[in-house]
Amino acid sequence: MKKKIIIKPAGDKKIVEHLQDVLNINKTLANLLAQRGIKTYDEAKAFFRPDINELHDPFLMKDMDKAVSRLNKALSKNENILIYGDYDVDGTTSVALVYSFLRKYTEQISYYIPDRYDEGYGISYKGIDYAFKNNYSLVIALDCGIKAVEKIKYANDKKVDFIICDHHTPGDKIPDAVAVLDPKREDCNYPDKNLSGCGVGFKFMQAFANRRKIDFSELAEFIDLVAVSIASDIVPVIGENRILAYHGLEKLHKNPLKGLETIKKLSGVKDSKLTISDCVFKIGPRINAAGRIKSGSDAVRLLVEEDNTLATEIAQQIDVYNTERKNLDRDITHEALRIIGNSIELRNKKTTVLYGKDWHKGVVGIVASRLTETYYRPTIVLTESHGLATGSARSVSDFNIYDAIDACSDLLENFGGHKFAAGLTLKIENVEKFAECFEKYVSENITEEQLTPVVKVDDELSFSDINRKFFNVMRQMAPFGPGNMSPVFYTKNLKDAGGTRQVGANKEHLKLDMVDENGVVMQGIAFSLAPDCYKPIAKKEKFSICYSIDKNEFRGNVTLQLRVKDIFFEED
Repeated sequence: MKKKIIIKPAGDKKIVEHLQDVLNINKTLANLLAQRGIKTYDEAKAFFRPDINELHDPFLMKDMDKAVSRLNKALSKNENILIYGDYDVDGTTSVALVYSFLRKYTEQISYYIPDRYDEGYGISYKGIDYAFKNNYSLVIALDCGIKAVEKIKYANDKKVDFIICDHHTPGDKIPDAVAVLDPKREDCNYPDKNLSGCGVGFKFMQAFANRRKIDFSELAEFIDLVAVSIASDIVPVIGENRILAYHGLEKLHKNPLKGLETIKKLSGVKDSKLTISDCVFKIGPRINAAGRIKSGSDAVRLLVEEDNTLATEIAQQIDVYNTERKNLDRDITHEALRIIGNSIELRNKKTTVLYGKDWHKGVVGIVASRLTETYYRPTIVLTESHGLATGSARSVSDFNIYDAIDACSDLLENFGGHKFAAGLTLKIENVEKFAECFEKYVSENITEEQLTPVVKVDDELSFSDINRKFFNVMRQMAPFGPGNMSPVFYTKNLKDAGGTRQVGANKEHLKLDMVDENGVVMQGIAFSLAPDCYKPIAKKEKFSICYSIDKNEFRGNVTLQLRVKDIFFEED
């Protein structure tokens, strides 16, 4: 698939020169900082060393006073408290954090994770009935509930109070709960709108601790859960999230909770400084696998477990779920790609909407992401559950898929999500009509530019600028993620230096040996690019690359290596 290179606008020249001078760094590094909105030495210092003391006052969030007052009332009256959360990583880490922190102050506490297949996403009537029948008078709902207007009314009728902690986009009406904490509320003036669900739960506990004069260090014991949620829920790693992710990853590296420590070991995370990517691709999927294959409660059991032996047993079972999840993901993706490949009509559309009656509900979101990678267009994958079609949506860069689904909402039973991802449920007989409506809206509102995969490049770079000092300064810009992506560079007029070869079980990857026009040689690895790129490189054709810079550790030797994302030849 042909891709477009976009080199980001350079930072203000005077600011770049100033940062070069006061930080004693080269122009490229100063430009990276300026692109990220950093103008002064003090701002650079705060960026490189995020300060936990710079977290916002949690009472700036709408309804926080009400939430803390209701929780304190429940504790003083020894009420039964139920911690309720979604079955994905953000939900289960949220529940684990709030439950683990509050169980120090009450024994009248438990948790509840709705079943993905029986109850679906968010607050369920079954969950409310469970709370009522088991005498839970207060439910703290995490990472869900902002659109549960009718369900909260049902709970109120049963005298079950709810405190909602969510970060998703509200609907037209806010549920009539005791308190609704969501920085995305239009009437909420909280300075940071980008918190994860677990982040909102953390702020609630921070406010509770402040009111009770509990030392912050007690809450910080669980900050590694927040880092995992930030990474896995793909929220911007800027502002408060950057502070929480930075310190959470430090704890995850040095002194993680028992459950997270066992997942680290099983997932093969190296005993070096962890990254957002480690959470996204190694730790998060294992936590998610419990809810996808069996029950999200298993993930919470692991995350709250304090005994090493028990944590290891639970983690090993979750690892089995993860293997099953990967197999289902692979098989359904292959089937979906065959369906599209065999239909000229489907291939020519601006969208993908597929329904498979027997596809596993737990992996349709992953499959939607895979299809988006292949066809690069707004994608929805649906399966049958309890007589309805239900599934997940994924978007492409800069296109709001939530708005597209909302435009067809008259055909839906319910939906929720945000700009890049969403979930939806509809009657099976409406799938075809919905697909037509969705295609019509997208066709009328998406641009060809949005349908073209883009490689965003921070700056052009010469091989001669790449050295250990450059790399060491650059990696202090971590944690990388949305809003602060790992820098991507562009270098042109390269040739094979003689050692480029195909590697991998099927020779699908390239181990690059490149020389630039000044005679500087660099090594690189390009995954899955050998089929299209090896022959012209071997024939000494000139090429350009987009890449990030990484460390390569082999037998105790540490060298810098380019992780090549794309290769472009002159005719491209």
